[in-house]
Amino acid sequence: MKVIVVGSGIAGASAAYHLAKKGVEVAVVDQGHEGQATKAGAGIVCPWLEERPEKYALYNAGACYYPELVSMLEEDGERNVSYARVGALAVSDNQEELKRIEYEVGKRKMNCPEVGEVRRLSSEEAQALFPPLRSGLEAVFIGGAARVDGILLRDALKRGAEKHGAQFLSGEARLSVKDGRMSGVQVGDQFFSGDAVIVAAGAWMTKVLEPLGLDISVEPQRGQIVHLQVPDQDTSEWPVIIPQSSHYLVSFDESRVVAGATRETGSGFDYRMTAGGVKEVLDEALSVAPGLSDGTVDEIRVGFRPFGKDGLPLLGEVPSVKGLVIVNGLGSSGLTMGPYAGMVAAKLALGEEVGMDISAYDPMRDIAGCPERQ
Repeated sequence: MKVIVVGSGIAGASAAYHLAKKGVEVAVVDQGHEGQATKAGAGIVCPWLEERPEKYALYNAGACYYPELVSMLEEDGERNVSYARVGALAVSDNQEELKRIEYEVGKRKMNCPEVGEVRRLSSEEAQALFPPLRSGLEAVFIGGAARVDGILLRDALKRGAEKHGAQFLSGEARLSVKDGRMSGVQVGDQFFSGDAVIVAAGAWMTKVLEPLGLDISVEPQRGQIVHLQVPDQDTSEWPVIIPQSSHYLVSFDESRVVAGATRETGSGFDYRMTAGGVKEVLDEALSVAPGLSDGTVDEIRVGFRPFGKDGLPLLGEVPSVKGLVIVNGLGSSGLTMGPYAGMVAAKLALGEEVGMDISAYDPMRDIAGCPERQ
């Protein structure tokens, strides 16, 4: 059997890796657009604060799958994936909000031991774990939370797929359908036949599917994210900081702290760093962790998160076109959901059972209204 994957972000690379590992002939096509979400994502793996139950199911499954995936990659010689369980601090100066968080996360731990330790921390205890934190902020510690560098993980998945025979191609993929089923893709002047096609093209999916006349749209949401260098600090074990807003702080090795991120719905594919966007990110970061004010602005990344109309992922088969599988719309949770969603997409392409109910993510679902994307 041969499967073609369109898009080599985190979900596409995962799909290719899982297919190739099973001995399937795999070709991956990517156009190399600027602003791919995987390159810009912060990499927080902590689904247990998610309030939408439909989203939580896939979000949680993605987080719980990471140790297994990391082990598989290690077996293939890929050890530089940057995944580490460093815990997270949900921070606030509102005592009632912290009490609610501790209760809700504690309930989820009853059915999900991967949540790890859950406990309240004083301001002093929180600062001991994350020294730049503002005095007076207390926290709920969530021990099972982790962080991962999306670029390193994606590259490891791609190398792992190549070790098992996957082929990676650069160019625009034009889908081909014959007698109601996928027949392959055209890339430049070459045609690549396939028994199934997985479309994991991120925010560019609508254009990829346009020739098929399918009404499955995703919208790009621009995110600007700032990477700081913190001199003379070992940041490798600092926990993720999750304030009660859409912003966050994630620390990595080599004295690096990532501050993010804007959520610019309606941005289109405007690939720019803006003064207002960078100011928003830095203002939010320093209001929570003023100790980062002396940090060096090392890099600013821009990415386009793909969002479906109702803010839920798009994952499943398209009944009207046999052999077509969609994995998309992961939004701001892409680096948590993506590896697992890619694995599910691979199983769908092979006609295997996926192991969970994914009906809520049906890419052809009838969506009424368009709530705010988060």
